[in-house]
Parts: sequence; structure tokens; C-alpha cells
Amino acid sequence: MSAAHPDLADEQHYIDRAYAFLEETRAAASKMRNLVEVGRGGTNQARFEREVIYDTMVSRLSQLQLGDAALCFGRIDFADGEAPGEVANRDDSGTFYIGRIAVADDEQEPVIVDWRAPVAEAFYRATGRQPMGLARRRHFATRGRNLLSIEDELFGDALAALGIDDDDGRPTLKGHGALITALETARTGKLGDIVATIQGEQDEIIRAELPGVLVVQGGPGTGKTVVALHRAAYLLYTYRFPLEGQGVLVVGPNRLFLNYIDQVLPSLGEAGVELVVLADLVADPVRVAGYDKGMAARIKGDLRMATLLQRAVRQRQRPLREPLVVGYGIQHLRLPVEESRRIVDEARRRYRKHNAGRRFVEQQLFESLARRGHGELDPAEVRERLRHTLEVRMALEWMWPVLTPAQFLHDFFGSKALLRLAAKGILTDDEWSSLHRKRSDDLDGVVWTNDDAPLLDEARALLGPKPRSKRQRQRILAETGIPDDEVRTYGHIVVDEAQDLSPMQLRMLNRRSLNGSMTIVGDIAQSTGQWAHATWDEILEHLPDRRPPRREELSIGYRLPAPIMDVAARVLREAAPQLDPPASVREDGAEPTWIAADADALAEVVVRTAVDELDELGIGSVAVISPDSIVDALAEALDAAGVDYGRATRHGLESPITLVPVSLVKGLELDGSVVVEPAAILEEEVQGARALYVALTRATKRLAVVHARPLPDVLDAR
Repeated sequence: MSAAHPDLADEQHYIDRAYAFLEETRAAASKMRNLVEVGRGGTNQARFEREVIYDTMVSRLSQLQLGDAALCFGRIDFADGEAPGEVANRDDSGTFYIGRIAVADDEQEPVIVDWRAPVAEAFYRATGRQPMGLARRRHFATRGRNLLSIEDELFGDALAALGIDDDDGRPTLKGHGALITALETARTGKLGDIVATIQGEQDEIIRAELPGVLVVQGGPGTGKTVVALHRAAYLLYTYRFPLEGQGVLVVGPNRLFLNYIDQVLPSLGEAGVELVVLADLVADPVRVAGYDKGMAARIKGDLRMATLLQRAVRQRQRPLREPLVVGYGIQHLRLPVEESRRIVDEARRRYRKHNAGRRFVEQQLFESLARRGHGELDPAEVRERLRHTLEVRMALEWMWPVLTPAQFLHDFFGSKALLRLAAKGILTDDEWSSLHRKRSDDLDGVVWTNDDAPLLDEARALLGPKPRSKRQRQRILAETGIPDDEVRTYGHIVVDEAQDLSPMQLRMLNRRSLNGSMTIVGDIAQSTGQWAHATWDEILEHLPDRRPPRREELSIGYRLPAPIMDVAARVLREAAPQLDPPASVREDGAEPTWIAADADALAEVVVRTAVDELDELGIGSVAVISPDSIVDALAEALDAAGVDYGRATRHGLESPITLVPVSLVKGLELDGSVVVEPAAILEEEVQGARALYVALTRATKRLAVVHARPLPDVLDAR
């Protein structure tokens, strides 16, 4: 066993001192919260101020709850005279301790510097060639509050004094020991933060400027997801005003993924960021589950749908087919067809959103009826007496119905005649036919797909909200802070796994960007859906273009051991030959295992392999990654064997063994994985080679491939 670092005891004392000050800060914040009584009484302004103070205290307390996460994970020592001049340091020592959140002593002098502060940049970015003024960087390995070990890196004169040359400018790992320890720690079913081990190329992306669209291309294991989340935390720290008011949105590909990442931002002290899938952004309450298949999925994502829906809305704005005649006392009032056409044309000209025009149409209809009566008729009185009559209600519903997005799409998709008329010259017969589905008598019971979400959103943009009274609009504004005729926008949007988003989905995101500030993260090689893109240019053309987009690439793979990456790289050459695989920093690792099985015994062999892999790991988690077609058969085999396992679609990644359909495994990481029947993955998935590449790159330690069918050529060259 190597000797303990000579400064271990002193550094432990400093960390204990920092925790003591943190406890004092927490106690002070709790005391202030107890002094704020939020409730009835007093003026509206007084109640508002109390609520603001209360919310601030609650937010501060949430930031101070670290759980088992390390408060302090390192220290930097600047060479004499090299410390940034704008940073206050009481003793002018040039020493700063870097941690998860800022902690100050009783005199408000910094004890721990927040990792996002400008002075902390050198902790992540300094190299031998560019030491950024550092003489030493120190990494702490901790467990809870206990300091286990110290790793030092020296720079400049301090390094030369030992007779060691600086590095040659190539990418180097910062805190190699701490990084490898973190990478080899067993997975918990939740993505952890990397705040203690952020590497230089990752830090550059995290601290990139706010404005405009930033695209981050990163292969498996490069940390692109966690970098994007740390970037959200950094931006909120650096641009607290205005982002805290404008909001930060994180969009993931599915709920399994959101459940996997949901602890990262709270662990960094940022609990106010919204994590959603696209369906969550649909304004009206609808049930969304599952995905469309084949042509329907492809067409629903096509930008031509925007034009199709515009036409479909216009189809619901119609002049009468025959005159409206309605009794009014001893006379009959009449609205000619030509007059109804004038009203509809005028409403189209005046109103951008469909539902906003309804009141105008009603007003014009009753005024026209009043003008055509005998004597001086008051339009308001005509309206009051006739608005509930069947003839008038039917006329208004024909000319200009009030529609919710769900009503509108349900009617549209349920009518072949409406589809055919709107699709003329835009979609082929096969294309518009794929959108048709049987109407339901119970609209509330209709289950929409995730592919419908951007169409419901597009419909909301075209229709607008239902007409409401002034009091109703004021209540909605008070409850949400957003006028009911506007879409909720955000100051910054982070989109993960963006490579699969369709043009209509991207259009939905564009609609929610307040100022064009977005971080788009993904891997073109992992584009596996109906709208798999070949280049980022195809995606960027649908996103805000107020500024030229910036592009970054993460080139170093941290998660995958080299033996697993070597196998995946062979598939990558077929899946995306224009891309290079990440360079793995973990050269050692277990070789992948290849297990052939009889077709009748495939499920049993998979179960046995998963159990064996878990035993080999000792502590950790294993994913059984399966083609969608045999997931149920594997679940039956696991049940029959009495194995403790979970299904990702129901239990997340909380079990030691998790059965995951290959269509949902993107973005996840586990200690070990068992990839089942690669040939079936190639055949069943829209982008088979890319789906197989995704499946092979989920494990941090062990990979097993089980197959009954012959291995694909791309794998058989092992």
C-alpha cells in the first residue's frame, strides 16, 4: 500500500471546516424561512413579497442539501502574482478550493469556490503548455465527508524543479486517478454528475457563451449528455438574470431517459430546470403513448404537414351552403350565402389564429341578420334572442367552429374526404392514407402517439386558445404567468439525442425558443429513427438562425473500455463511415464474449448469460438489450427462472438486471450489457447498423453477445 499523502490530515481539517460553515449557512437559511409567514392577510404586494422571500429560501436550502455528494473535490494554487486580480482572496495566497457550491466563513470570505466561478476554470482547463497561471492542481478522492486520497499535478517552475518536462500540448487527462475511479464505480441506475472530473474539452463546451445555437457532436461514452446538463447549470449560474426568469428547458428522447438523468441538475444545486419529452409541451391535456410505425411516422414528421394543417384549418372556415333563415317574432331573418362568404373572407383577413376569429364571425352574423329585419333591430338583442337556436348554432359551427387541437386533428384524421382535399398536390395517396384512422365517439379516450405531439402543437399555433372571458384570461395569466394565447418560451433550451428529431419536432422546439439560445447534443452515428439525419446541417436548417451556429465535437471516450470500443468501431464503419470512433482512455478491460445458442434455447441462454455477467461484476448492473420482437419472450424466461430483474419501460434502471428494448437504450449506460440477436436488430430497426452500434456501446465494463442466428458480417470478423 502506498504511503498516505503528507497533506492528507491538513486537507481533511480544511474540508471539515468547510462543512461546518455549510451547516451554519443552512441553519441561517432555515431560520429565515421560518420567519417568513406565507398566507392570507395584508396587501397583495406584501403577500407577493413574502412568497418571493419564501421561494428564495426554499431554493437556497435545496442548494445546500448535498446528500452523499462531495462538497469539495480539489484545489488550485496559482504561482506568485498569477491569481486573477478580480478574485478576492483574503490572505493573497493564490490558493482556491473548488467545490460543488460556494461556501463562505463568518466574515463572508470564500472557503469553497463554486465550480462554475471564473477562477475555477483553471481547475479544468490548465495544461502543461497552458498552465493558466497555476503552479499546482490538487484532486481529492472522497467518500462522503472523508478525504481518502490526494492527487497532485504540478506546472511550470514547480514541475521543472523535479526535472520533468511539460506535456507536448496533446489532450491530457486532468486528475487521471480520480477520473478512472469515477469511471469504474458501479452504476446506480441514475446518471451521476462529473463535476469533480470534468476534462478540458468538456469544460470548453460547458462554459461556451450563451447566445445562439451550439451543436455538440459526441460518440458513445464521450459524456455529451452530462456535459449538456452541466452546461445548463453553468449558464444558470453565470446568467442568473435573466435565465432564472426566462427558464431553462431540457428535452430528452423518452421518459426512461429523463428518469435516468433527473438527479444530475439537483446534485449541482439547480432544481428549477424543466425536464420534458416533447409530448409534455403540448398545451392541451391529452393522453400520449407509443409511436407510429412506418410511413405514418415518417409523414407526421415531414415539414409538409405544416402546409397540410394550414389547409385543413382553412377547410373549417366555410361559407354557408344555403341561406340561413330563422324566425324572429312575427318575421323571419335571413343571411344569404354570399353574405356568409363575405364574413368568412373578412375573418380570414383579420385574424391570424382561427379561434380568435369566432367572435367576429358571430358579431357579423347577428349584425347582418339585424340589418335584414323589418324596422330598427338591435344586433345585441338579436344575438341574445337567437344565439341558442339550433339553426344559428349549426350555421356558426359550419362557418367557423371553435376547435381544440385534439378536436381538429381527430376530425381531420377521421375523414378521408378532408385528408384527400387538404393533401392535393402535397402528399401522395399512400402518404395521406397512412394518416387516416377511425373516429372515436369518446374524444377524451383517444390515445395520441408521440409522433402526434408536434402536430397537436402545430394545430395549437394555428387555432389559438378557445375564446375566454376577460376574467378567465386574467386568472390564467395569474396562475401561469403566460397569456393563454402565447406559447411558453425559454431563455435556453438543451436538446439531447437531437439526431433523430423530425423537422416537425424541431419546428416545435424552435417555437419555444425565446431568443435562439440552444444547446443541441447528439451523435449522427446513433441516428436510428424514421428521421435519422446524415448531417447536422439537416437539423440546423429547422432551428433558430439569428446567429451563425457553433459546432463542437467530443473526441475522447471515457465510458467504454478499448476492447468494447474496438468491436463497436467495426459497426461504426458501416453505420456512419464518415465519422471516427472516440479514442478510448481506458485501454484495459474485459474482452467481449460471444455466445452461440440454439434457436429453441435462446431465451434460456440469455438469462444464464445475464446472471453470469452480474456475478462477474460483483457489484453493478446489467442490461439485456433485445430486439423489440423478442422482449416479451425474454421476460417470460426471466420470470420462469426466478431472476430478480426489471423492465426498463416499467421500473427504469433500478434492478440489478434490466430488460431494455433496443429502441429505448440510447443514452443509457450500465456496468454490463448482454446484446441479443444482432441480426434481428439489423433487420427490425429502421437504421439497423446504427441501432446495433448503440446497443454495443452501453457498457462500462463487460459486453456479451448472445445469438442463435449467424452473426452479421460486420461482427463475424472478430
